[in-house]
Amino acid sequence: MLNPHKQAVKQLESVAELLEVAYSEKKRFWQAIEKLKEPDRVYKTELEVGGKKYPAFRSQHDNSRGPYKGGIRFHPGVTEAEVKALSTWMTWKCAVVGIPYGGGKGGVVVDPRKLSSEELQELSRAYARWLQDKIGPWQDIPAPDVNTNGQIMAWMVDEWQQAYLENHGVLTENALATFTGKPLALGGSQGREEATGLGGVYVLEKLAEKQGWTRKQDITIAIQGFGNVGYWFAYHADKLGYKVVAVSDSKGGVYLAEGLDPVKTLECKQQMGKVTQCHCTTKGCSTQAGRVITNEELLELEVDVLVPAALESVIHKDNAKKIKAKFIIEMANGPVTPEADKILLANDTTVIPDILANAGGVTVSYFEWVQNLAGYYWSYDEVLAKLKPLMDQAFDQMWRMKKEHSVSARIATYMSAVKKVVDALMIRGKV
Repeated sequence: MLNPHKQAVKQLESVAELLEVAYSEKKRFWQAIEKLKEPDRVYKTELEVGGKKYPAFRSQHDNSRGPYKGGIRFHPGVTEAEVKALSTWMTWKCAVVGIPYGGGKGGVVVDPRKLSSEELQELSRAYARWLQDKIGPWQDIPAPDVNTNGQIMAWMVDEWQQAYLENHGVLTENALATFTGKPLALGGSQGREEATGLGGVYVLEKLAEKQGWTRKQDITIAIQGFGNVGYWFAYHADKLGYKVVAVSDSKGGVYLAEGLDPVKTLECKQQMGKVTQCHCTTKGCSTQAGRVITNEELLELEVDVLVPAALESVIHKDNAKKIKAKFIIEMANGPVTPEADKILLANDTTVIPDILANAGGVTVSYFEWVQNLAGYYWSYDEVLAKLKPLMDQAFDQMWRMKKEHSVSARIATYMSAVKKVVDALMIRGKV
């Protein structure tokens, strides 16, 4: 099985073969592709907290379109290959939506559940201090990722600012612009909480436009994963008139043919602890309203749109043939394996890839950075008004590439992204 970085390189190579025809300067084009196979740099260290050492990484893939951008994850499974791959995919994601960033990614090999609050803060500060001269508002802008959150970003930005002042004496930019995903009280942006899910619904709306879906109430949606991303996707899809018939969490899910109420379902889940107890319609919650299903059953429901919004690789070669939905919107990172992708394509299933579908989060992170640099903050409505055009434009670029080259939506999205980065490298004269 390919490690994630080798998989990212393989994707790049396959896309490059399709893009080559558009470039007259073949040598420079392939120099750019070779450069993009490896990050510009990967930093590694060990952070010591409470007498224990924790391996830590930061990968900076490419900054030809702007500063590096990407999350920090705290997880026992973090590897160098993983952060290299994720930083590569972040480069493409930022290019897809046209925001002026390159890709970065960081991680610490740790199970944060085994740390006390004091140890978690100490580890967060140690990581930020280690990165003091490697990140900054115009250099590399980290954000939350797996097992990190706004509080951790607040500790990190505070530590980074202290370390910077110790080394340089004065700040030339707003330190808050060094991290995004911060709490509102510390320079965070309105709308960030729902941005990823909402961005996915903007993609759904563009898909509906291309497919000529005039009766949204007839379009059925199943969502695997009812965390932050899945909930906000369900909420906004329901508000627009689509019928969300199934949702699930790690313990299982519920199916209601007439459509469930996302708000009532979330309230019920918060009370009961799991979605399987929550058969909630606009009329209320009742176990008579629907049926309990497994996560595997949810994936195989007869619905129009399937939204995997939880884990990676949930659609694989063993279950891809059982997928009945004709449209998949990837809200999780990498929920469809490469083997499954081929099977779905053969079955005429359209997959809107993660680097487009879930790019609303990094887009609003970009808005947060802009607001920090300007020292001027936008209202909730202003943020959402700025998000939609960028998601719409990214979808339209992908769709044109898809039609022009007769390729899948995934390949078209990658072609659009890689072309922007290669063009930037050429224009700068880096190749």
